[in-house]
Amino acid sequence: MTAPHPDYTLLARQLDALLDDRDWLANAAQTCAFLMQEVRDLNWVGFYLQRKPQRLDLGPFQGKPACHPLPFSQGVCGAAARTRTTQRIDDVHAVADHIACDSASRAELVIPIIVDERLWGVLDLDSPVQGRFSAEDQAGLERLVAVFIAASDLYAHPATGGN
Repeated sequence: MTAPHPDYTLLARQLDALLDDRDWLANAAQTCAFLMQEVRDLNWVGFYLQRKPQRLDLGPFQGKPACHPLPFSQGVCGAAARTRTTQRIDDVHAVADHIACDSASRAELVIPIIVDERLWGVLDLDSPVQGRFSAEDQAGLERLVAVFIAASDLYAHPATGGN
């Protein structure tokens, strides 16, 4: 059984107050720490950045050491990058090309971060609880990603070669 949904409206206000519009890297680290603290039943939260074509590179994260790099052609993060749509997976072991960085992970939510119609990266959330992410969680976490994007001025700081 999954935990009750957090108050995503309140979390959006708290995250917005926490972030500093001058430093996307610090904001990414803060966002990961905030989500790990405030959203129940997570065992990994992190950003993967598109710094090279057809590849995601590990960025700030909270949790066990992670896989790096990730190709667009494989896994849930790759699918989010390829399709530019959020991937909500109830059972990662049912995904044929799932990249298992932590065998304890059962569910995954990956939200693409699009800036000026270009993929900046993805936010990846893993849970040891199968079926952890509901449609309400997806909408709430997509809202938190929008707060991160707005606060971080990613238009001025692209992952590909930006400051």
